[in-house]
Amino acid sequence: MSVMIGKAERKDATIDTIARTGAACLIAVGGAACLVSQAVREARVLPFDDLGMEAIHEFGGQDMPVTVAVDSRGGSVQRDGPKTWRRAGSFYAQEPESA
Repeated sequence: MSVMIGKAERKDATIDTIARTGAACLIAVGGAACLVSQAVREARVLPFDDLGMEAIHEFGGQDMPVTVAVDSRGGSVQRDGPKTWRRAGSFYAQEPESA
């Protein structure tokens, strides 16, 4: 399975492509770059080596502290999560109390 690690929300066209190809998109909690880098066991630069960190990199890792943002069927935690959390009866659907 091919996966990518990103830090931004994916647009619908990208989510559709991820689902169509059976890939996935992972995200890491802000500030976790050090932990993610420690989980990398192997790395190589694929195309666009001249772009440095913007090049496409292939990593092999173990126990990487990431979360699935877009699954291989197109489910997106960033798009679908808020809808789920706002359902009636959900803790997140309640209005905050006035101070």
